[in-house]
Amino acid sequence: MGEPENTKGLSPRQQKYFATARASLEKETGKTFDAWVVIARTCPETKTMTRIAWMKAHHGLGMNRANMVMSAAFPTGSGWDEPVKLREALWKDPAATAIFEAVERVATALPDVVTGQRKAFTGFSRNFQFASAKPLKGGQVVLGLAVPTSADPRLAEPKAEGWSERLKSKVTLSSPADVDAKLVALVRQAWEAS
Repeated sequence: MGEPENTKGLSPRQQKYFATARASLEKETGKTFDAWVVIARTCPETKTMTRIAWMKAHHGLGMNRANMVMSAAFPTGSGWDEPVKLREALWKDPAATAIFEAVERVATALPDVVTGQRKAFTGFSRNFQFASAKPLKGGQVVLGLAVPTSADPRLAEPKAEGWSERLKSKVTLSSPADVDAKLVALVRQAWEAS
């Protein structure tokens, strides 16, 4: 019935988190994950966030649990299990793609890095997400990093970016040349903290 969470693009620690979250859902609510999926399918709402709010209002599930259940009840069709499609849809702009590929080379050169493709960004994790990149209009890329803004004058505080709350800073990149030695050092610092 409810498919287990897809583990592509998740670090072993992240996989363990989802398995624990699923097990604790049953333990704490007395209902199996599959039973929650059946309940979720009765939701009259059609948008993700309103479905999650409905689960909280009508059944008391918090955001993370409601999201996990709703994702199984209403798969989007182009989810984490189709990273190539997600990547192609996200990284269409050639200028942004060139910048992203420079960032990707730096991040994936580090040991034990898992690349997680999402609809709105590409994340890089070791134990935790340490960096995420997403395209901006005009061929730029915003890179989120798990380092404080004080680590470099180019860094700014992220707003509602949609990636991990562990990413405490962001930098806008305008060309592959912006992926310089200082940025490489920041990516490594973020990786070390993960």
